[in-house]
Amino acid sequence: MIEISDLKKSYKNKTVLKGINLSIEAGEIYGLIGRSGAGKSTLLRCINGLENYHEGSLSVNGVEVKQILGKDLRVFRKNMGMIFQHFSLMERKTVYQNIALPMACWGYSREEIDKRVKELIKIIDLEDKLYERPHSLSGGQKQRVAIARALSLDPDILLCDEITSALDPKTEQNILQLLRKINEELHKTIIIVTHQMSVVKEVCHKICILEQGEIRVNGNVENIFISQPDALRNLLGEEEVPLPKDGVNIRIIYTGDNVNDRVISDMCQKWNVGFSLIWGKTERYRDTFLGVTVINIDEENLPIVERYIGELNLRWEVLKNESN
Repeated sequence: MIEISDLKKSYKNKTVLKGINLSIEAGEIYGLIGRSGAGKSTLLRCINGLENYHEGSLSVNGVEVKQILGKDLRVFRKNMGMIFQHFSLMERKTVYQNIALPMACWGYSREEIDKRVKELIKIIDLEDKLYERPHSLSGGQKQRVAIARALSLDPDILLCDEITSALDPKTEQNILQLLRKINEELHKTIIIVTHQMSVVKEVCHKICILEQGEIRVNGNVENIFISQPDALRNLLGEEEVPLPKDGVNIRIIYTGDNVNDRVISDMCQKWNVGFSLIWGKTERYRDTFLGVTVINIDEENLPIVERYIGELNLRWEVLKNESN
Protein backbone atom coordinates (compact mmCIF):
# COMPACT_ATOMS: atom_id res chain seq x y z
CA MET A 1 0.00 0.00 0.00
CA ILE A 2 2.72 2.49 1.01
CA GLU A 3 6.23 2.17 -0.40
CA ILE A 4 8.99 4.56 0.64
CA SER A 5 12.41 4.40 -0.97
CA ASP A 6 15.50 6.49 -0.10
CA LEU A 7 13.31 9.40 1.03
CA LYS A 8 15.10 12.60 2.00
CA LYS A 9 13.68 15.83 3.42
CA SER A 10 15.49 19.02 4.41
CA TYR A 11 14.66 22.36 6.03
CA LYS A 12 17.14 24.95 4.79
CA ASN A 13 20.53 23.39 5.61
CA LYS A 14 19.23 20.71 7.98
CA THR A 15 18.34 17.24 6.72
CA VAL A 16 15.49 15.83 8.83
CA LEU A 17 14.81 12.61 6.89
CA LYS A 18 17.87 10.72 5.69
CA GLY A 19 17.25 7.96 3.18
CA ILE A 20 14.05 6.43 4.60
CA ASN A 21 13.16 2.97 3.26
CA LEU A 22 9.85 1.52 4.43
CA SER A 23 6.92 -0.65 3.34
CA ILE A 24 3.49 -0.57 5.00
CA GLU A 25 0.98 -3.21 3.95
CA ALA A 26 -2.79 -2.77 3.76
CA GLY A 27 -4.51 -3.69 7.02
CA GLU A 28 -1.48 -3.11 9.26
CA ILE A 29 -1.24 -0.94 12.32
CA TYR A 30 2.22 0.52 11.86
CA GLY A 31 4.06 2.56 14.48
CA LEU A 32 6.55 5.34 13.72
CA ILE A 33 8.35 5.75 17.01
CA GLY A 34 11.20 7.81 18.34
CA ARG A 35 12.08 10.74 20.55
CA SER A 36 11.02 14.31 19.80
CA GLY A 37 12.86 15.59 16.74
CA ALA A 38 13.50 12.12 15.32
CA GLY A 39 11.52 12.95 12.14
CA LYS A 40 8.46 10.77 12.68
CA SER A 41 5.82 13.54 12.36
CA THR A 42 7.59 14.94 9.31
CA LEU A 43 7.47 11.50 7.73
CA LEU A 44 3.74 11.27 8.48
CA ARG A 45 3.13 14.63 6.80
CA CYS A 46 5.08 13.50 3.76
CA ILE A 47 2.79 10.49 3.46
CA ASN A 48 -0.35 12.64 3.17
CA GLY A 49 1.28 15.32 1.04
CA LEU A 50 1.35 18.09 3.67
CA GLU A 51 5.16 18.19 3.36
CA ASN A 52 7.25 17.98 0.22
CA TYR A 53 10.23 15.64 0.07
CA HIS A 54 13.30 16.47 -1.94
CA GLU A 55 14.71 13.11 -2.97
CA GLY A 56 13.55 9.53 -3.20
CA SER A 57 10.13 8.01 -3.73
CA LEU A 58 6.95 7.78 -1.69
CA SER A 59 4.01 6.02 -3.30
CA VAL A 60 0.56 5.25 -1.95
CA ASN A 61 -1.36 2.58 -3.85
CA GLY A 62 1.14 2.92 -6.68
CA VAL A 63 0.86 6.72 -7.00
CA GLU A 64 3.90 8.94 -6.36
CA VAL A 65 2.79 11.54 -3.79
CA LYS A 66 5.03 14.40 -4.99
CA GLN A 67 3.48 14.16 -8.44
CA ILE A 68 -0.05 14.76 -7.13
CA LEU A 69 -0.97 18.41 -7.56
CA GLY A 70 -3.91 20.79 -7.26
CA LYS A 71 -7.37 19.24 -7.08
CA ASP A 72 -5.92 15.75 -7.35
CA LEU A 73 -4.08 16.31 -4.07
CA ARG A 74 -7.35 17.18 -2.33
CA VAL A 75 -8.91 13.97 -3.67
CA PHE A 76 -5.82 12.02 -2.56
CA ARG A 77 -6.09 13.36 1.00
CA LYS A 78 -9.75 12.41 1.13
CA ASN A 79 -8.56 8.80 1.42
CA MET A 80 -6.50 9.60 4.52
CA GLY A 81 -8.16 10.45 7.81
CA MET A 82 -5.98 12.53 10.13
CA ILE A 83 -6.24 12.43 13.94
CA PHE A 84 -4.29 14.90 16.10
CA GLN A 85 -3.04 14.96 19.68
CA HIS A 86 -5.24 17.89 20.73
CA PHE A 87 -8.47 16.84 18.99
CA SER A 88 -8.91 20.06 16.90
CA LEU A 89 -12.68 20.07 17.32
CA MET A 90 -14.77 23.16 16.58
CA GLU A 91 -16.06 24.34 19.95
CA ARG A 92 -19.14 26.11 18.56
CA LYS A 93 -20.37 23.02 16.76
CA THR A 94 -22.05 19.96 18.25
CA VAL A 95 -20.61 16.46 18.15
CA TYR A 96 -22.91 15.74 15.22
CA GLN A 97 -21.71 18.83 13.33
CA ASN A 98 -18.04 18.12 14.01
CA ILE A 99 -18.32 14.58 12.64
CA ALA A 100 -20.36 15.81 9.66
CA LEU A 101 -18.01 18.66 8.75
CA PRO A 102 -15.76 16.83 6.21
CA MET A 103 -18.82 15.43 4.42
CA ALA A 104 -20.47 18.86 4.33
CA CYS A 105 -17.30 20.33 2.80
CA TRP A 106 -17.40 17.66 0.10
CA GLY A 107 -21.03 18.38 -0.72
CA TYR A 108 -22.68 15.20 0.57
CA SER A 109 -26.46 15.29 0.88
CA ARG A 110 -28.16 15.72 4.26
CA GLU A 111 -29.43 12.16 4.09
CA GLU A 112 -25.95 10.76 3.42
CA ILE A 113 -24.46 12.84 6.22
CA ASP A 114 -27.13 11.87 8.72
CA LYS A 115 -26.75 8.16 7.96
CA ARG A 116 -22.96 8.24 8.21
CA VAL A 117 -22.83 10.29 11.41
CA LYS A 118 -25.25 7.96 13.17
CA GLU A 119 -23.23 4.94 12.02
CA LEU A 120 -20.04 6.45 13.39
CA ILE A 121 -21.51 7.60 16.70
CA LYS A 122 -22.37 3.96 17.42
CA ILE A 123 -18.84 2.85 16.60
CA ILE A 124 -17.33 5.34 19.04
CA ASP A 125 -20.06 4.62 21.63
CA LEU A 126 -21.16 8.23 22.22
CA GLU A 127 -24.78 8.12 21.10
CA ASP A 128 -25.89 10.05 24.18
CA LYS A 129 -23.48 12.91 23.33
CA LEU A 130 -24.57 13.47 19.73
CA TYR A 131 -25.87 17.00 20.27
CA GLU A 132 -23.44 18.05 23.01
CA ARG A 133 -20.68 20.58 22.39
CA PRO A 134 -16.99 19.75 22.94
CA HIS A 135 -16.65 21.78 26.16
CA SER A 136 -18.93 19.28 27.94
CA LEU A 137 -16.85 16.24 26.87
CA SER A 138 -13.90 14.57 28.56
CA GLY A 139 -10.56 14.31 26.78
CA GLY A 140 -11.21 10.71 25.79
CA GLN A 141 -14.66 11.57 24.45
CA LYS A 142 -13.22 14.44 22.41
CA GLN A 143 -10.66 12.08 20.91
CA ARG A 144 -13.43 9.62 20.02
CA VAL A 145 -15.26 12.40 18.19
CA ALA A 146 -12.03 13.29 16.36
CA ILE A 147 -11.65 9.65 15.32
CA ALA A 148 -15.24 9.55 14.04
CA ARG A 149 -14.65 12.76 12.07
CA ALA A 150 -11.52 11.22 10.50
CA LEU A 151 -13.62 8.22 9.45
CA SER A 152 -16.50 10.25 8.02
CA LEU A 153 -15.24 10.13 4.42
CA ASP A 154 -14.53 6.39 4.74
CA PRO A 155 -10.75 6.60 4.13
CA ASP A 156 -8.59 3.53 3.66
CA ILE A 157 -5.83 4.97 5.86
CA LEU A 158 -5.88 6.63 9.28
CA LEU A 159 -2.91 8.78 10.27
CA CYS A 160 -2.56 9.30 14.03
CA ASP A 161 -0.13 11.87 15.43
CA GLU A 162 0.49 11.31 19.17
CA ILE A 163 -3.24 10.86 19.72
CA THR A 164 -2.94 9.41 23.23
CA SER A 165 -0.23 11.69 24.62
CA ALA A 166 -2.71 14.01 26.35
CA LEU A 167 -4.78 11.21 27.90
CA ASP A 168 -4.60 9.40 31.22
CA PRO A 169 -3.60 5.69 31.12
CA LYS A 170 -7.13 4.30 31.40
CA THR A 171 -8.50 6.58 28.69
CA GLU A 172 -5.48 5.81 26.52
CA GLN A 173 -6.28 2.10 26.81
CA ASN A 174 -9.88 2.72 25.71
CA ILE A 175 -8.76 4.74 22.68
CA LEU A 176 -6.28 2.06 21.67
CA GLN A 177 -8.98 -0.61 21.92
CA LEU A 178 -11.15 1.55 19.65
CA LEU A 179 -8.32 1.76 17.10
CA ARG A 180 -7.98 -2.03 17.15
CA LYS A 181 -11.71 -2.35 16.58
CA ILE A 182 -11.53 0.03 13.63
CA ASN A 183 -8.58 -1.88 12.18
CA GLU A 184 -10.16 -5.31 12.58
CA GLU A 185 -13.81 -4.57 11.80
CA LEU A 186 -13.54 -1.70 9.31
CA HIS A 187 -10.27 -2.98 7.77
CA LYS A 188 -8.48 0.35 7.98
CA THR A 189 -4.71 0.69 7.69
CA ILE A 190 -3.49 2.77 10.63
CA ILE A 191 -0.18 4.61 10.96
CA ILE A 192 0.63 5.86 14.45
CA VAL A 193 3.28 8.39 15.41
CA THR A 194 4.14 7.91 19.07
CA HIS A 195 6.88 7.86 21.67
CA GLN A 196 4.80 5.75 24.08
CA MET A 197 5.73 2.09 24.41
CA SER A 198 2.24 1.33 25.77
CA VAL A 199 0.81 2.24 22.36
CA VAL A 200 3.30 0.05 20.54
CA LYS A 201 2.66 -2.96 22.77
CA GLU A 202 -1.13 -2.67 22.69
CA VAL A 203 -1.94 -2.15 19.00
CA CYS A 204 1.00 -2.16 16.57
CA HIS A 205 1.77 -5.07 14.25
CA LYS A 206 5.03 -3.52 13.06
CA ILE A 207 7.16 -0.53 13.98
CA CYS A 208 10.18 1.42 12.89
CA ILE A 209 12.41 3.32 15.30
CA LEU A 210 13.73 6.64 14.03
CA GLU A 211 16.80 8.41 15.38
CA GLN A 212 17.92 11.76 13.96
CA GLY A 213 16.01 11.26 10.73
CA GLU A 214 17.15 7.69 10.09
CA ILE A 215 15.44 4.34 10.57
CA ARG A 216 17.55 2.31 12.99
CA VAL A 217 15.26 -0.71 13.27
CA ASN A 218 12.03 -1.85 11.64
CA GLY A 219 9.94 -5.00 11.64
CA ASN A 220 7.52 -7.08 13.69
CA VAL A 221 6.95 -5.70 17.20
CA GLU A 222 7.46 -9.00 19.00
CA ASN A 223 10.69 -9.77 17.13
CA ILE A 224 12.12 -6.34 17.91
CA PHE A 225 11.36 -6.63 21.61
CA ILE A 226 12.85 -10.12 21.66
CA SER A 227 16.07 -9.07 19.96
CA GLN A 228 16.40 -5.87 22.07
CA PRO A 229 18.44 -3.83 19.54
CA ASP A 230 20.39 -0.81 20.76
CA ALA A 231 17.86 1.60 19.20
CA LEU A 232 15.09 0.11 21.33
CA ARG A 233 17.17 0.16 24.49
CA ASN A 234 18.08 3.80 23.84
CA LEU A 235 14.43 4.70 23.38
CA LEU A 236 13.33 2.85 26.50
CA GLY A 237 16.15 4.37 28.52
CA GLU A 238 16.75 1.07 30.29
CA GLU A 239 20.04 0.62 32.08
CA GLU A 240 22.17 -2.39 31.42
CA VAL A 241 21.74 -5.04 34.11
CA PRO A 242 25.16 -5.78 35.66
CA LEU A 243 26.05 -9.41 35.00
CA PRO A 244 28.17 -11.64 37.25
CA LYS A 245 31.77 -11.97 36.10
CA ASP A 246 31.94 -15.64 37.04
CA GLY A 247 29.94 -18.45 35.44
CA VAL A 248 27.75 -18.22 32.32
CA ASN A 249 24.91 -15.72 31.91
CA ILE A 250 21.97 -16.94 29.83
CA ARG A 251 18.96 -15.03 28.56
CA ILE A 252 15.84 -17.20 28.04
CA ILE A 253 12.83 -15.91 26.09
CA TYR A 254 9.30 -17.17 26.58
CA THR A 255 6.47 -16.41 24.17
CA GLY A 256 2.79 -17.32 24.04
CA ASP A 257 1.97 -20.50 25.94
CA ASN A 258 5.55 -20.88 27.22
CA VAL A 259 5.24 -17.84 29.50
CA ASN A 260 3.64 -19.83 32.32
CA ASP A 261 5.93 -22.87 32.02
CA ARG A 262 8.18 -23.60 35.01
CA VAL A 263 11.24 -24.01 32.83
CA ILE A 264 13.99 -23.01 35.24
CA SER A 265 12.59 -24.69 38.37
CA ASP A 266 11.94 -27.92 36.42
CA MET A 267 15.48 -27.80 35.06
CA CYS A 268 16.85 -27.38 38.59
CA GLN A 269 14.87 -30.35 39.92
CA LYS A 270 15.42 -32.67 36.96
CA TRP A 271 19.12 -32.05 36.33
CA ASN A 272 20.22 -30.73 39.72
CA VAL A 273 21.47 -27.54 38.11
CA GLY A 274 21.87 -24.60 40.47
CA PHE A 275 21.38 -21.07 39.17
CA SER A 276 21.19 -17.43 40.21
CA LEU A 277 18.25 -15.35 38.97
CA ILE A 278 19.71 -12.09 37.65
CA TRP A 279 16.70 -10.40 36.05
CA GLY A 280 13.29 -11.11 34.55
CA LYS A 281 9.99 -9.61 33.38
CA THR A 282 6.81 -10.51 31.49
CA GLU A 283 4.91 -8.09 29.23
CA ARG A 284 1.90 -8.27 26.94
CA TYR A 285 2.08 -7.45 23.23
CA ARG A 286 -1.37 -7.23 21.62
CA ASP A 287 -2.84 -10.69 22.35
CA THR A 288 0.29 -12.53 23.37
CA PHE A 289 2.83 -12.41 26.18
CA LEU A 290 6.61 -12.16 26.13
CA GLY A 291 8.77 -13.12 29.07
CA VAL A 292 12.53 -12.68 29.46
CA THR A 293 14.67 -14.19 32.21
CA VAL A 294 18.42 -13.89 32.74
CA ILE A 295 20.13 -16.54 34.87
CA ASN A 296 23.69 -17.35 35.85
CA ILE A 297 24.97 -20.95 35.99
CA ASP A 298 28.28 -22.70 36.54
CA GLU A 299 30.17 -23.15 33.30
CA GLU A 300 30.29 -26.96 33.59
CA ASN A 301 26.46 -27.04 33.50
CA LEU A 302 26.20 -25.18 30.18
CA PRO A 303 25.91 -28.38 28.02
CA ILE A 304 23.03 -29.63 30.23
CA VAL A 305 21.17 -26.33 30.05
CA GLU A 306 21.81 -26.03 26.32
CA ARG A 307 20.33 -29.49 25.68
CA TYR A 308 17.36 -28.95 28.02
CA ILE A 309 16.33 -25.57 26.61
CA GLY A 310 16.89 -26.83 23.07
CA GLU A 311 14.44 -29.68 23.64
CA LEU A 312 11.80 -27.15 24.70
CA ASN A 313 12.38 -25.08 21.52
CA LEU A 314 12.82 -21.88 23.51
CA ARG A 315 14.85 -18.94 22.28
CA TRP A 316 17.97 -18.32 24.33
CA GLU A 317 21.46 -16.89 24.18
CA VAL A 318 24.63 -16.63 26.19
CA LEU A 319 25.21 -13.03 27.20
CA LYS A 320 28.63 -11.47 27.09
CA ASN A 321 29.63 -9.53 30.14
CA GLU A 322 31.30 -6.44 28.75
CA SER A 323 33.24 -5.94 31.98
CA ASN A 324 35.06 -9.26 31.57
